[in-house]
Amino acid sequence: MVYSSSMIWSNYIYNNKYHYLIRQLIFTFLSLIFFVFFSNYDYKKLTKFINPLLIISVVLLVLVLIPGIGMQKNGARSWIGINDLSFQPSEITKIVLILFTAKFCARNEGEFAKTKSLILYTIFLLLIFGLIMLEPDFGSGFILVITILIMMYKDLIKHKFIIIGVVLALAAITVLIIIAPYRMDRINSYINPWSDPLGSGFQIIQSLFSISPSGLFGTGLFKSRQKFFFLPEPQTDFIFAIIIEELGLIGGIIIILIFFYIIFTGYRAAITNSDPFGKNIIFGFTTLLFIQSFINMGVVTGLLPVTGVTLPFLSYGGSSLIITMSMMGINLNILKSKAVMPYLF
Repeated sequence: MVYSSSMIWSNYIYNNKYHYLIRQLIFTFLSLIFFVFFSNYDYKKLTKFINPLLIISVVLLVLVLIPGIGMQKNGARSWIGINDLSFQPSEITKIVLILFTAKFCARNEGEFAKTKSLILYTIFLLLIFGLIMLEPDFGSGFILVITILIMMYKDLIKHKFIIIGVVLALAAITVLIIIAPYRMDRINSYINPWSDPLGSGFQIIQSLFSISPSGLFGTGLFKSRQKFFFLPEPQTDFIFAIIIEELGLIGGIIIILIFFYIIFTGYRAAITNSDPFGKNIIFGFTTLLFIQSFINMGVVTGLLPVTGVTLPFLSYGGSSLIITMSMMGINLNILKSKAVMPYLF
C-alpha cells in the first residue's frame, strides 16, 4: 500500500516510482531486526537502561529545536539527521517514557494517589510535552500525554485529581488552539470543510472523495484516482483513505479487525500478567497503539479534526515503523514470559 499510494508522487519528485517503496523496505528490514531482538531480549533487563535513555531522549528533544541540528519538514522542526537519513526524537520519547512510567508504577504502586508524586510527575510530563510542542508536533505530544495519563489513572489516582486534570487539559488545549491560527483553521475545517475547500479543508475533502465512491470492494489495487496529486502525500497520514479507495469497505474493515485483534491481545495479556513491570509495559504500548490508530482513522474518515498522526505499521516512515515494531517485540517478549498465564483467543 505504501508503493501504491506513493508511486505517482514519488515519480514526480524523484523520477523513480519505487523511491518510497525501496526506502520502506529498508525501514521494514531494520524494524524486523529490532522486533526480533526485543522479542528475545529479557524485558526485565531493560530497567537498567531506562533512566539513561530518558535523559538522552530529553536531550534529543532539545537538540531538534536548534537550527542546523534539527531538520525542518512541512513547517515542523521534528527530525535530526542528514537529508533523507533522519529520525524523530519524539518517536523515541514515546517508547522510553512509557517504559519509565511502567517502571515507576511497578516499583511504587499507588504512588500517584499521593498529591506530591502526582504533581511532580505531571510537571515532568508537561516539560516533555512542551518540548514536543515547540517543534511543533501536537499530534505526537497529545497521544503521548493521553497514554501516560491513562497509565497514571490505572495506578489508582484519586477521582478529584482526574476531574481537575480533565478541566486543566481542556483549558490547555483551548489555549493551544487559540494561540496557533492554523489549529483553529483545522477546527473550522472539521466542522465545515467546505468553508475553505482549497485551504484548511482541502485534505479532509480529498480524503472523503477517496472513501465515498469506493463501495464494498474499491476501485482495485493500484487504481486510486486521488493519489494523482489530489490527496497530498497519501503514503503518510492519509494512507488509510487510499486503502479504502482501492480495497473498499472490506479492505478497511480487515485493517480495523487486525488492529482490534492486536489491541485485544495486548490488553488481555496485561490483565493476565502477574509481573507489575510487564503488565504496565504491555498496557502502555497497547494504549498508545489504540489511541494513535483511532486518531488516524478518525481524521481520515472525518470523525476528528486533522492532525499529523501516522497509522501504525502502514504509513510510510522509518522512525514510526521501527519504534512501533520495537514496542511489539517487547510485548511479544512479555507474552512469551512465564508471567503471563496461557490462554486462547
